[in-house]
Amino acid sequence: MTGQLKDHLRLYLVTDPQLCAQTGIVETVRRAVAGGVTMVQLRAKHATTAQRIDLAMALKAALQGTGVPLVINDDVTAAVAADADGAHIGQGDIAPDKARAMLGPDRILGLSCETPQTVRDADPAYVDYLGLGPVFGTDTKTDHAQPTGFDGLADLIALSSLPNVAIGGLKPDHIDGVLASGADGMAVVSAICGQADPKAAARAFHSFKPEHKT
Repeated sequence: MTGQLKDHLRLYLVTDPQLCAQTGIVETVRRAVAGGVTMVQLRAKHATTAQRIDLAMALKAALQGTGVPLVINDDVTAAVAADADGAHIGQGDIAPDKARAMLGPDRILGLSCETPQTVRDADPAYVDYLGLGPVFGTDTKTDHAQPTGFDGLADLIALSSLPNVAIGGLKPDHIDGVLASGADGMAVVSAICGQADPKAAARAFHSFKPEHKT
């Protein structure tokens, strides 16, 4: 599963309802996947669980046949109810062991880690991949930790054998730096959600091709 998961993490889209407002989340995702997005995280911080379930069901329909997994941010209940591919949690959310118990053994569970200690504490018995950063500051998450930069990102990556995805203010001109850090994937928000043409915006990341060793 690890190799396949790393392939999915390569271009990881995190939705933002405000940035996607003009096009809509579902249509933004549909176009972004056509442009090369390989995994989608539904992040809708101010939505209710019921609203997240409805959105997830619509996204599942849009993603049908693409092979692109859908995970839901922070809301494991919604992920289970919508039969999503998994969930992504932060350090202040439900504990990974409890999230795994709810998700079962076959769904994906991602965990955000911002410090060396949280990376070391991430237990592969429960967690499938790590979201590492923020690499740079970003307006889409105002309560983020101190940015790591590429050197800090590389240091975090070196602490765990789990698949990982870099996040935080990343744009196409950061591809070389993220590749050099050893990351398996790039998570992007405004670089795709905030663009008039999400398909073209996703295609701008086409040169991000990590060498995944088995």
